[in-house]
Amino acid sequence: MLRRPKPTDSEADLLREQEQFLTSGVPSAANVVRRPDKRRGEAGGGGGLTGSSAGSQKDVVTIDDLPDQLPSLTPAPPKKSRFKASRVTFEDEDAEERLDRHDTHISAVLSKIVERDTSSTPISLPAFTGMAFPKVMHHSETSSQVHFYSLCVLEPPSVSGPRLVSGHGLGGPGSSRDTMRIHMENQAKIQEMSQSEILEEQKKLLSQLDPRLVEFVRSHKAQSILSSDSASRHPEGKSSKENFPLEEVDLLVKPKKEWVHMDKLEPEKLKWMRDLPAPRKKDTKKAMQARFDFSGSLIPPTEDLPTHLGLHHHGEEPERAGYSLQELFLLSRSQVIQQRSLALSTLANILSKARAGEFTSVLKGNVMATLLDAGLLFLLRFALDDSVEGVMSAAAHALKALLVCTEDEECLDYTFSWFHGLASFPLLPSAPEEEDEEDEELDESMKQTAKEKEERKSDHDVARQDVVKGLLKIKLLPRLRYILEVIRPSPRVVQDILDILIRIARHSSASAIQVLGCPRLMETVMSEFLPTSWTAPASPLPHSVYGFPLANAMKFLRVLATSGRHACARLLNSLGVRERLSCLLGAEPPELLLEPAEALRITTEAYRFWAVAAGYGQACNLYIDLYSALMKALQSVHQAVNPSDPFLSLQLQRVLALLSLLTQVTHTAGCHQELQAGMVSWGHVTGLQASLVGHLKGFVKSLDNPVERDCSLALIPAYLVYLEAYYRQSSSVVCNVQSGHQDPETTPNLPGLVCAGWRDRPGLVVPSSPFPLLTGLGLLVQTITGIHKGLSCKVRPPGETVCFKEVIKLFFFHLTEIDFYLFFFFVSPQVPVEPEIARYASLYHQVALVLLPWLLPGSEYLTHELLCTILFNKDFISEGHSGGPEAVELGELKLHEGTPHHPSPSLQTVGALLREACVQLPSIRGCFLTHLAHLESSVLVSQDALLGRNPWINSHLLPELTGPILPSDWSFLPLISLYERAGVSEGGGLAVKELPQGALQVVTHCLQWLLLLEVWREEALKVIPPVAKLARLSCVFLSSSDLFLERPVQKLTWGLFRLLDSLDLNIPPPGLASFQDLYSSLLAQYEAVSFGDQLFGCWVLLPLQRRYSATMRLAVFGEHVGMLRSLGVTLEQLSIPLKRFTSPPEDSLPLLRLYFRSLVTGTLKHCWCPVLYVVALSHVNSFVFSQDAAAQFLLGFFLSIPLLNNFMGRQHINQVNVIISALTEV
Repeated sequence: MLRRPKPTDSEADLLREQEQFLTSGVPSAANVVRRPDKRRGEAGGGGGLTGSSAGSQKDVVTIDDLPDQLPSLTPAPPKKSRFKASRVTFEDEDAEERLDRHDTHISAVLSKIVERDTSSTPISLPAFTGMAFPKVMHHSETSSQVHFYSLCVLEPPSVSGPRLVSGHGLGGPGSSRDTMRIHMENQAKIQEMSQSEILEEQKKLLSQLDPRLVEFVRSHKAQSILSSDSASRHPEGKSSKENFPLEEVDLLVKPKKEWVHMDKLEPEKLKWMRDLPAPRKKDTKKAMQARFDFSGSLIPPTEDLPTHLGLHHHGEEPERAGYSLQELFLLSRSQVIQQRSLALSTLANILSKARAGEFTSVLKGNVMATLLDAGLLFLLRFALDDSVEGVMSAAAHALKALLVCTEDEECLDYTFSWFHGLASFPLLPSAPEEEDEEDEELDESMKQTAKEKEERKSDHDVARQDVVKGLLKIKLLPRLRYILEVIRPSPRVVQDILDILIRIARHSSASAIQVLGCPRLMETVMSEFLPTSWTAPASPLPHSVYGFPLANAMKFLRVLATSGRHACARLLNSLGVRERLSCLLGAEPPELLLEPAEALRITTEAYRFWAVAAGYGQACNLYIDLYSALMKALQSVHQAVNPSDPFLSLQLQRVLALLSLLTQVTHTAGCHQELQAGMVSWGHVTGLQASLVGHLKGFVKSLDNPVERDCSLALIPAYLVYLEAYYRQSSSVVCNVQSGHQDPETTPNLPGLVCAGWRDRPGLVVPSSPFPLLTGLGLLVQTITGIHKGLSCKVRPPGETVCFKEVIKLFFFHLTEIDFYLFFFFVSPQVPVEPEIARYASLYHQVALVLLPWLLPGSEYLTHELLCTILFNKDFISEGHSGGPEAVELGELKLHEGTPHHPSPSLQTVGALLREACVQLPSIRGCFLTHLAHLESSVLVSQDALLGRNPWINSHLLPELTGPILPSDWSFLPLISLYERAGVSEGGGLAVKELPQGALQVVTHCLQWLLLLEVWREEALKVIPPVAKLARLSCVFLSSSDLFLERPVQKLTWGLFRLLDSLDLNIPPPGLASFQDLYSSLLAQYEAVSFGDQLFGCWVLLPLQRRYSATMRLAVFGEHVGMLRSLGVTLEQLSIPLKRFTSPPEDSLPLLRLYFRSLVTGTLKHCWCPVLYVVALSHVNSFVFSQDAAAQFLLGFFLSIPLLNNFMGRQHINQVNVIISALTEV
């Protein structure tokens, strides 16, 4: 008995079983039957077909005992007919023949109709005509004409047989005779017609047919002609390679006769077996699709890699190695586990290299932004839910590569021990959220809150604006908890998940609270990765990290504690971090039963967490409990920083973290009176100072040793910061004072610190940076000189004064907050008492002005101190008491000598105005501090953080980084504030009838400060465009109806008006849509309240110069033509050269028409508006006598004189005559 094939059989077993079956002669269970095609008129013979007809048949498989009808799908019993038994039937009678014989219904006729195959027949729409209804085609018009099919061909047939009428579908034995008869009739009709009649019929038919159908027939005819030509060129039996591109000899595996159904060659299915085409050998400027290998590296288009690397398994561009991003996305959703894992791992490698900036110069666009727009976030989230651990691990690694920048974390850890290094900005998106149009129309009470808007948004919208918020919305935290708690993955996956949690905690305080509130997440981390007891690992690289303390887990807790004091207290008291700190720091690193590197890392992170907690005034009782361990660690500092130690960098970080802890404990001890009883007091930390000063002296001495120099330079700044904290707090205790650059791969919805390559590139945050040392030294000097005023004279700038000038010059190229600390704390106390340094006070003042707009949120206290001590300090404005006003007056006198006409008031009082401004500097300072009073709460928070008042610090997370604290145009803030309170409303009138009390004094002080800056600190105001200055100063005229008429305001505004030059009014001022809108408000205000004021008139005339847009001149002569009667500024009073208004000649015809109309109608007169009268007359004259069509121009206007006579009287005709004579004279 023959055996049935099994799935485990090889090909040799199958071939052997086939041989046995064929030799046995047993009939097969399935037979191949050739059924005739009734639609083609083929007879239904019972036997198989032979010859050429057999090749066109279809194979039908029949199985014995298979019923002809499908069984019923319902369990109902079959229906029985009671008349069936009474019928007489014969056993050999066919049921179909009996039905055909007795059935006379219409279905009997319809069943004989065979439908023609129309799958390849084109379907066309009727041709469009200009008639309302299509034209009716009568049979009488076409019955006597030629047949339709014969006229579809443009040329008459020259062959004997029919070319269009094939006779297909005509049944019966005489179908060929009927076809020939139709063809002969067509030929006879065409021969009877003349050539013109044939062409006419062709045009008529072509107009009625669809153009696409005609094109198809013509192309079909052309193809048939080409095929016949090619067949005539090639002899019969020889086929070209193009027609048969794949032959049996080209196959790598040759088919054998014994293989079933392998006797026919199918080229389209065997193309994949051919050799790949060679890649292009030359580079091209055309953009090509990026392809990557499995390590995430970009493969050049010209690189030819072998196929065994597995990089050619894709359909598009088969000759190129590597996979595109689209193909990787497709593979990541494959049913094959290996393909999913490989695609996700490749995406992770691509993301890592993109963050490192490797694709910046070779790829067009942002790789990370492209992947996020394509839905990478949701792809990774779905992959995390995969039941296969390998796929889940690859997804976790890819998500970590997307969210976490390793170099950013290294940079933050490196700067932790710097001054104010505990604080960090939240990594929130920089792009503002879009407001709904529906909410803009609602009242404030009806608008939805931010939380309600967030809940209403879809997951995709939230992720598009903020990646971290999107992940939290799609329940990432519960899934990560499940992976850690239930799946218990490999060590690398655990580290990746902890890195992801750290990045989420850095996002914002709200995200950190969500992490803390995730059920069982924190308990899992504490119990599995920060246990209180553990055994030594069996190998250096254990297969599981569960049950061992991890440094990343402690860092995760530290970042959570940075978000706020309440989160830190919860970690210490509710989650048992206090016990973990005692366990990890109570013993030396070699005693922790961990690998040496891991022991150093986790103790370093424990010190850092303790420093963060001590920064809130928490966990200070541990200082008393672990005092002996801390002293032991301090005593071994010199041994730990041995240059020959293989873990030297880890040892340095551990010592720096310890010093940061002691600094924060010292700050807290200085505020011991505000703490509860039993906490650390000043007596607990006084013994540290002598030990640390001894360490500092030893490291300073070791600077001469080249081997130990780097270690000493790394540790000295932390010692200096500690000593500054010690002396600051000791002063407080003794006196008993009660304290009251964009990476191209960074996306807006996933911001970072852009620290890629920070160790190698030049900058401030590098291992060899001198700024930590200088900052610590400046802090210590400032604190010491603040305690002992007599020490100020003993402090000198580093090196010669020239070198110090070079340092100041360096600040202009590397402006950061740390530069400001150095400048402020080092220079401020010395200028009033040291004449040598006071020589460069103006330079320090200019640096301070440049640095002020650079200060970021969190430095509000420094901004306040800068405004109070330097910016408005007369000691730093040396020009005020060293002949500065007199020098300005002398320069004005020299300018007056060369001025042919009387000077404007702006050239008479600048020196006296500057002298008065220097006297009013204290009042000016009070004015600006009043307008910055809204920053008072932020100043107090910043003061507590910078002065080490730890019990009042609520969070080490700085405010959201939305920009600098003060804008670059902060000097105009009083004017802008006054305009917003009492400015022009949307209707054109004043929003407030009367100015608030003291408004005149505020405006006067603001204008005095601006004048002082424009004359003596011009470099500091170059960041403000001149058009922005003009727009801000316009608030003087728009804020009130009579403020600009006050004498102090008049003098100061005249002085500033002279300095407004090089304006570019085509650029919209910051904060405004365009300057034209502001100018329209100025014109309306001038018409309403100017009373012909000369200052306001010069202000309005300033934008009417020829070099600016004609739109503003059209507004004056078109919409506000009434103001020409009161714009009485004379040519002598105008401080702007008249040539700027008249040169070059005007080329705007609408404006020239308005000029001429105002002159003709008398709207513009010399006695009313002298400046614009001369300007209009000059431009009209230039146009009339410089154009070829001047006669036609004058004639067109002269023809309108009778109309003017009819409407306006005879006096206007006289005015026209006067103008014409004036034009002739000019």
